[in-house]
Amino acid sequence: MSRSRRAAPALDEARAVALFAQEFERAGARGVLTGIGDDAAVLANPGARLVVTVDASVEGTHFRRSLLSLEDVGFRAFHAALSDLAAMGATPLAALSALTLPRGFSARELAALTRGQAEAASDARCPIVGGNVARAPLLSVTTTVLGRARRTLARDGARPGDECWLVGEVGLAAAGFALLERVGRGRAGVAARRCIDAWRRPRALVARGVGLLSRAHAAIDVSDGLAGDATRLAGASGCRLVLDERELRRVLPLALGSVAERLGRDPLAFALYGGEDYALVAAGPTARRPRWARPIGYFESGRGGFLEDAAGRRVRLGGGFDHLAG
Repeated sequence: MSRSRRAAPALDEARAVALFAQEFERAGARGVLTGIGDDAAVLANPGARLVVTVDASVEGTHFRRSLLSLEDVGFRAFHAALSDLAAMGATPLAALSALTLPRGFSARELAALTRGQAEAASDARCPIVGGNVARAPLLSVTTTVLGRARRTLARDGARPGDECWLVGEVGLAAAGFALLERVGRGRAGVAARRCIDAWRRPRALVARGVGLLSRAHAAIDVSDGLAGDATRLAGASGCRLVLDERELRRVLPLALGSVAERLGRDPLAFALYGGEDYALVAAGPTARRPRWARPIGYFESGRGGFLEDAAGRRVRLGGGFDHLAG
């Protein structure tokens, strides 16, 4: 009688990253200070550290052309990559762009896409110095960004007793996307426009990331949702995250509340699970918190991530967006 084989665990994003780290590290890591598993890689470089990251934006997964202009696609793809540098406290140096273009994609469309990339690159003072183009069934934009820093932040430095800081705003992009799905590209009021613009034209907080270097113990960018990304930072640091619901609600933008009410949704859900805001979450001591960072919780001994209400009741936070789920 043969023994039944145990089913192999499903491949999710975390398992895929762990596999990459295990296999690629066998090839040697000379000069690598921070490798796979953080927001960006850090390489030794005379006089400074070289910080490198890559981010892909794929049609049908990260964007729909019915809701975005091609200029928007190029702009937001570039800032998504820049945000990883921001989380490490690095200053951008240069970028590479790899495009896949579907059949029938015209020169006029390509010009629009690259205008968005060029606008983002100019704003960030991060020139695009090369790349690649290929034919594929779907449009995709893969951006590699190189930066430099004398020292860097990572995800694994949070300590029990640290505050959890929010730098930037969360929830706006997800609310803007939900609104676009419901009402399309029609006319919108001030609050709606702010949310839609946050999704179409996010901006990486590079200067704020640099400002965290002398103050924070750890940082991560919020691309897959505050709940998941902040819990990921806690896990890398061997700590438990506790988000304070009252403090978090207090810092939510008024525009988010207005749009969430229009959609019949809780603004806190957009803030926790929306993603694509490219804000930063950091861990650090109260005495060193920058004036532009807002405390929304704390780290303690233990594991996992929790949301704590005014009565002290805790609810376990769900995970963020998983690129390999489903």
